[in-house]
Amino acid sequence: MKNYVHVENVQMSFDTRKGRFVALKDINLSIARGEFITLIGHSGCGKSTLLNLVAGLLMPTDGILLCAKREIGGPGPDRGVVFQNHSLLPWLTCFENVHLAVERVFSANEDKAQLRIRTHAALALVHLTHAEDKYPHEISGGMKQRVGIARALSMQPKVLLMDEPFGALDALTRAQLQDELLKIVAKTNSTVIMVTHDVDEAVLLSDRIVMMTNGPAATIGEILEVNLSRPRNRLELAGDPEYMRLRSEVLRFLYERHAHPLAA
Repeated sequence: MKNYVHVENVQMSFDTRKGRFVALKDINLSIARGEFITLIGHSGCGKSTLLNLVAGLLMPTDGILLCAKREIGGPGPDRGVVFQNHSLLPWLTCFENVHLAVERVFSANEDKAQLRIRTHAALALVHLTHAEDKYPHEISGGMKQRVGIARALSMQPKVLLMDEPFGALDALTRAQLQDELLKIVAKTNSTVIMVTHDVDEAVLLSDRIVMMTNGPAATIGEILEVNLSRPRNRLELAGDPEYMRLRSEVLRFLYERHAHPLAA
């Protein structure tokens, strides 16, 4: 389906003490089923706001948002969200954190054994079977993010929404999880919208890169097609001329055509 996620003429404003603040204006974007989209831009450009609109965590001031031809009217299990902060409940094990989401979505139609199978499968997908009985304080930051991804995928969402999920991790762990995400997306054929500040991450993961202008009243400045073949290997891409061209295009947009006001 070409217009699996459809954003049409969306505007988002907030009432503040200083008056009306227009965060986003005239956002138009259509995403195909199975496509990997990254949103990139300087701080304050509304990337996370747009992601939260698709998640149903915010309602637009104006415009239409659709997922699988149904209007987005609030949060739902058809859209799984992974935040930069893993948001795990510290008093629950890794298994229990994922099982909580599975129960919420499937308990009306499946018995306890089936729910446990779903939970085990989600943790196996992110290679955390060995850590099922550990609590969040007993595992690394990278493992916590894997649990967050497992929890989102366990609900079998139509769309996976990720808000800088690797932003707080060290470079090596970040690279490992990027590679793991590529494998998971290939296996599940997930539709993904991901917010990032990292140019290399955007080029490595994306089918298209949506580049946002600076706020207030931020909008989509350009959309860059990433026609690199899959599966992708970061070492092979490091010297690839097309990879370097795409990387340069994003950098030019961010630091020449739409430089952050604070950098001026």
